[in-house]
Amino acid sequence: MTLTGFWFLLIAVLWTGYFVLEGFDFGVGILLPVLGRDDVDRRVMINTIGPLWDGNEVWLLVAGGATFAAFPEWYATLFSGFYLPLLLILLALIVRGVAFEFRGKGRTPAWRSWWDRAIFWGSLLPALLWGVAFANIVRGVRIDAHKEYVGGFWALLNPYALVGGVTTLLLFTLHGAVFTALKTDGEIRERGRALGRRLSVPAAISVIGFLAWTYLNAVHSEHRGLVPGFVPVSAILAVVAVEWLLRERLEGWAFTATALTIVLLTATLFLNLWPRVMPSTIDPAYSLTADNAASSHYTLQVMTVVAAVFTPVVLAYQAWTYWIFRKRLTAPTSTRSAATAQEGGEDASLPS
Repeated sequence: MTLTGFWFLLIAVLWTGYFVLEGFDFGVGILLPVLGRDDVDRRVMINTIGPLWDGNEVWLLVAGGATFAAFPEWYATLFSGFYLPLLLILLALIVRGVAFEFRGKGRTPAWRSWWDRAIFWGSLLPALLWGVAFANIVRGVRIDAHKEYVGGFWALLNPYALVGGVTTLLLFTLHGAVFTALKTDGEIRERGRALGRRLSVPAAISVIGFLAWTYLNAVHSEHRGLVPGFVPVSAILAVVAVEWLLRERLEGWAFTATALTIVLLTATLFLNLWPRVMPSTIDPAYSLTADNAASSHYTLQVMTVVAAVFTPVVLAYQAWTYWIFRKRLTAPTSTRSAATAQEGGEDASLPS
C-alpha cells in the first residue's frame, strides 16, 4: 500500500470511529426530551455520556487534522465549498458542549430547560448535516479545473444528500436509543428499548434506500470504487436485526448491530470514493484524487511515524475510559423523591 492509500484508509477509520462513538452521543441528546420524562431521567441520560462525549469528539479533531496534513487540497476544497454547513456543525457542537457544562450550574427548571433544548439541537443538527456532507462528497460536487468548488449552498441540498442526512439522523438516533437501553436500568431502559424497536424500522428502510441509491449513482457514473458486495449487504442485515435483538432484550448485541451498521455504511462510502477524495460533476478530470490532493512524500512519511507511535496510546486510553464507566446507571428512589419535592442539586447525587 502506498502512503497516500494508507492515509486515505486511516482517515476513513477515524471518521468511522467518530460516527460510531459520537453517533450514540448524538442519539442520546436527540432523545433527551423524548425518553426523559422528568429532570431525574434527563440527568441519568446525560450521565451515561458525561464521561465519554468529549473524548469521542477527539476523533473528529484528529480526522480533520489528518486531512489537513495528508491531503491539503482536499481539506481546502472541502472546507471552502462546504463552509456554511460545516460552520453550522461547529456552532452546534460548541453550544452542545457548553450545555453539558452549564446545565448543572442553575437550580431552576427554566434554566435546565433551555440547556436541554441546546443539547437537543446541538445533537440533531450535526447528526443530520454530517450525512448531507458525506453524501455530497460521494455523489460529487461542482469542482472546476482549479480544484475549487463553484456550486452554491443550495446545490448541496439535493435529494440524494437529504436522504443521506435523514439516514444518519435516524441511524444515530437509533444508536442512542439502544445505548440508553444498554447503559440504564428501570423505566428509562424499558422506554429506550421500546423506542429503539420503533425506530429500527424507519432506520432500516432509510439505510436500504440510501445504499441502493449510492449503488445506482456509482453505476450511472461508471465508477464503483472498490466496494465488495458483502459490505453494504452486511450493513442491511445488521440494521434489520436490531428490532429482533431488542425484542429479545439483547441490548449489548443490538448496540453491536447498530455500531456495525455505521461502520459498514461509512466503509461503503469511502470504498466507493477511492481513489478519488472529491469527485467533480463538471468533468471527471477535475476530480480530486488521493494522489493529486496529497502532501509530499516526506510529509506523509513523518506523519506515519507519528501516527504509529501515538495512535495505540490514544486507543488504549479511550478503551480504558469505556471500561471504567461500563456499569449501568439508574436513578435512586430517594433522588427522584428529593427532586420532586424541591428544585436543586444536579449530577452530584447521581452515579457518574
